[in-house]
Parts: sequence; structure tokens; C-alpha cells
Amino acid sequence: MSKKIVVIGSGFSGLSAASNLALQGYDVTILEKNESPGGRASKFEADGFTFDMGPSWYWMPDVFETYFETFGKKPADYYDLVRLDPSYKVVFGENDEINIPASVDELYHLFESLEEGSGPKLKKFISEAAYKYKVGISDLVYRPGRSISEFIDFRLLKSVFRLQLFSSVRKHINSLFKNDRIRKILEFPVYFLGALPSNTPALYSLMNYADLVLGTWYPMGGMHKIIEGMVEVAEELGVKIIYKQDVQKIDVRNGYAASVVTASDVFLADIVVASADYHHVESKLLDENYRNYDEKYWDERVMAPSSLIYYLGVDKKVSNLKHHNLYFDKSFEKFGEEIYSDPKWPTNPLFYVCCPSKTDDSVAPEGMENLFVLIPVAPGLEDTEELREKYYNMIMERLEKFTGENIREHIIYKRSFAHSDFKDRYNAFKGNAYGLANTLKQTAIFKPSLKSKKVSNLYYTGQLTTPGPGVPPSLISGRVVAQEISKDFNQKTN
Repeated sequence: MSKKIVVIGSGFSGLSAASNLALQGYDVTILEKNESPGGRASKFEADGFTFDMGPSWYWMPDVFETYFETFGKKPADYYDLVRLDPSYKVVFGENDEINIPASVDELYHLFESLEEGSGPKLKKFISEAAYKYKVGISDLVYRPGRSISEFIDFRLLKSVFRLQLFSSVRKHINSLFKNDRIRKILEFPVYFLGALPSNTPALYSLMNYADLVLGTWYPMGGMHKIIEGMVEVAEELGVKIIYKQDVQKIDVRNGYAASVVTASDVFLADIVVASADYHHVESKLLDENYRNYDEKYWDERVMAPSSLIYYLGVDKKVSNLKHHNLYFDKSFEKFGEEIYSDPKWPTNPLFYVCCPSKTDDSVAPEGMENLFVLIPVAPGLEDTEELREKYYNMIMERLEKFTGENIREHIIYKRSFAHSDFKDRYNAFKGNAYGLANTLKQTAIFKPSLKSKKVSNLYYTGQLTTPGPGVPPSLISGRVVAQEISKDFNQKTN
């Protein structure tokens, strides 16, 4: 008889873990707190608009292809994928903006136009990033991080200097390029990893390869189409997904998780996989003597930012916007300081605008725009409606200046989402949006363990454990934890 596995949470990592485990012959049930699947990748509909609630960038298409191939499928079975060109726009000030081309050759010419001699340097930089990507994404991220011995092999030791683990992204970029715009363009992807470029190992310039070479894509219908495909895969494999199940407790008896208790039911389990917020699971669902880490440990973690998000429906088309738009018109350094070094509500925030209706007519009524406006902010801040409104007007004033259009008077739908919402909807520690920052001291074996040290059949997956934050890493995290469970419990495949 197959062992029963209960997975808590139906985000990317939870669905990935569940499907990989079901493929191995386990009897899997997912318990989802909310009314729909996806976790941070949920969607909602209002007044004819369809909004992706969280992730909006589709990078690393090879990871999605690998995921679906595991089940004999491909992304095209579930959604139409288009490559964006330009990939995105970066605004440095009024009448000062750059479109990042999808073509690498065009990119070399662009860099050369900004700084003489930077074209060949970019080729060198991308070549190094490609090597890091190959080693990182095909190897390192699939290691569970349970022991230092996993990383002691000749190939990795030989590669340690090429991987640049002990230098920072900023130092690496600054050694090659002097132009401030180039530096900002190359540093930007690191912010997806939730840390300052000066504190992020240069290994993670692999993100530049993902950005500039593999490209920026979009699944027609929205990012939630990925979740819909994953749910279909899971259900075809026999995974049961039960919604509106707010888990109250993991019942541990003699160091063994015997059941998962929700507000309305009890689910017996041979194995439990927590895809919910790691800190929440430890501090709220487990008795203190069964926790891996205490509050002091969590308070000392460097968290990735939270986000203040506005979902806006506009009753007209807005010019001077691409699908993805980055506004770097204020100080990078000051903004980073107010997120990490001296956490506070930012003085002059950088911000991001996604306008998927530029690519996809289905996400907004005809002749209208769907806007997703995001400000990265420090986690753990006080979040009030007054502050949300203050920053809304601050950002919209700048956006109207850069687009040359009145937007606020044409907004017919508006919803904000910030710290308190991340806590309420996702039980997110300190209201974080992205998980743990990928600093050197929070990489690989230094991340919270994917296996409980005190409960023999309890595992963790998602952005607070191996391999880290982001959609592709979360997909991989689910696969890694499934492999570890299979090794630990010797499950026979059907």
C-alpha cells in the first residue's frame, strides 16, 4: 500500500513536490489554505481585468521545460509562450530610457554605444555567466544541502574560482564596466534574489545569462497559466487538492508526524511536506520541542524584501509603456540602504510596472490597460492604508511624468497589497515577498534544512529552503525534496 503524503500549500514548490512524489507512487494530498491554487502565483479577476497576484517574470524557460518533461509533457501542452522584444524597458529619468533587446548581438551594440569597449567585455561577462548557469542550474541547485560532503567533489573544487563564490556581483560588474547605466542594468536581476549586489556572490551573475541570453518570456493568459498546467499534471497523477484548509497543527507523536490538523478535519499522514512559510510552520504548527530553529535564528536571517503592490485597471491605453518597465530614476544606493542596512519606508523608491495588456488582450477589457505596480520595501515594517496611499500618489506622479499621460483619473479598479496581506494570505514571515536573501551565509548548506532534525517524517520545500527564492528555484525545490523522501523511505515506483 502506498504511503500517504500530505503537502501543506499549493504554490510552485508544493505542486512540484506533490507531482514528483505521485509519480513515484505515493498517495498525495495537498491542503491549500486559500480558495485557489498557486500561493503567491494566485490570480484574481475584477471588472473584466485578470491580475496575476505575484510573479510576473518568466525567466529560465529550460527549467519549466525540464519540469514538464518529467511527466512526459511540455509547456506548450498548457500555455502559449511568447518571447518579449524588447525584454523590458529601463527608465533612468525624463527622456532617458533604454529598451533591452532580445537579440544578444543588438545588446552588444547597445552596450558599445553606452561605453566604448564594453561590447567585447559584455561577451566575456556573458561567457562567464553561461558557465555559472550551466554548473549552477544543472548541478548545484539540485543538491539538497543536507551535508557539506555534497559539495566536495573534484569538479566543483576545480570550478570554485570560476564560480566566483567569494567575490560580489557588484565587484565583478564594476571591474568590467564604468558606465552607470550598464552597471544598473547588470545589477538589476540580482534584486530578484533578495539581496544587495554588494552582498551577493558573483556566482549569481548566472542570472544575467538567464536575462540577456535565455530571454524574457510570457505565457499568454498570465503567469497563472503555469499553475493551471501544474494542477492538471498533479491531478492526472492522482494528487488530491483540497482548498480552504487552514492548517492549525502538525500532530507529532514520539518524533513522528502522525497527522495534519485543519480547522475542519484531520488528515493522517506517513510523511508531511511543508510548502507553507517555513517560519510559520515551525512557530505555529509545531510544538516548541519539535522546531528546527528558534526565534533568535529567524530574527538573524537576512530576508529578501517585501513588496507594496498596486493592481490597477485603467479605462484607456497608456503610451510609453512596455510589458515590463523598470524605473531607476532615483539612487540605487539609498534605496538599498533603506531596505537592508537601515530598514524603513523608502524616501525615493525605485519601482516596477508590468503592463501585460501590451502583450495579451485577454487580461483587460478592449481599449484598456492592466497595470501591476510594485515597490520593493523592507520586510517587517508597519503597514497602514495612509502609507499605501502616500506611496501610490508618489509613484503615480512619477509614472505620469514619464509616460506624459494622466493615469490616475482613468483608474477604474484599484487594489493594494503589502506586508499585512502577505502575512494574512501566505503566513509570510515579516510580510516578506521573496523568502531569504541569497547571501553567501544563506547559500546551500547554510539555508534552513529541507529535512526536520526532530521529526523523522517532516520535510520542507519552497523559497525559505533549498535552493532559494524565485519561481524556477521553487519548482526545483519540490523535485529535490521528493528525491530526498524517495531515498529516505525507499518508495517503489508503480
